[in-house]
Amino acid sequence: MPLTLIALAGFYAPDRAAVRYADALAQALHANLVLLHVNRAALVDPYELLDESYRRDELVLQADTVSALRRVAGRLRTPATVELSTDLLPAVAQDLAERYGPALFVLGQPAEEAAASIVPACVELLRAGQYPLLLVPAAAPAAVPQCFLVAADAEPFALSNEAQAWRPLLSRLGAEVLVAHVSAEGEDSAACAAALRAVQASGLLQGLPAPELRGYSQPQASCGILAAVQETQADVLILLARERSYLSELFHRSVTAQVLKHTPVPVLLLPVE
Repeated sequence: MPLTLIALAGFYAPDRAAVRYADALAQALHANLVLLHVNRAALVDPYELLDESYRRDELVLQADTVSALRRVAGRLRTPATVELSTDLLPAVAQDLAERYGPALFVLGQPAEEAAASIVPACVELLRAGQYPLLLVPAAAPAAVPQCFLVAADAEPFALSNEAQAWRPLLSRLGAEVLVAHVSAEGEDSAACAAALRAVQASGLLQGLPAPELRGYSQPQASCGILAAVQETQADVLILLARERSYLSELFHRSVTAQVLKHTPVPVLLLPVE
């Protein structure tokens, strides 16, 4: 079954960056591409207690948006389908994932000052559904990645069903894969070795050569991960999305939040168990 990239599409810089990157990646993977436009993201349908005609009226008012997105799609190298929804709801995300699965959602990382961006809400909703996410900084070049860096700790993990479907991505691209472990309490070779063992045991790198392991001693995990990205010149950073590190804090206090805030490269969030 072909893979599908679902890019959150719009007309501002973060959305355009996500679409450009998704286009380049889809072409390299021979994947399908969907441009998705939503006005809001919520766990509860705002039209739930209203007549369905209100939702239809809102969609009718967006006819110009659909036309503009189709023109965007026509300029891409990968044939793209346009999807429009008033709200990104859990049921909408599930429907998209089922119709286009296995699916990877691609979102542009908004600027810090973009308080009106719906991306944080979209990320939180999609994270709750355990869907793999790729967040793309606006300055990231739309080039096929040649080096992936997996940030791992020493704790064993298993890929979720959704992440399992995207495991072949690495082998299809033929990219180099490195594993980085950050220690907050000085050099710890045993923890580094355990981190590599956890990645290999998960099956994430199945069929690929044994990856190079890099250890970093840094009191702040986020700083150590960003230093690893810089030193290795990785094109994509892979973060293991354990539920306890998210909750409602994705863009606020977690290590993931700090990495996303400062990363110069796209970040692939893989849900793990």
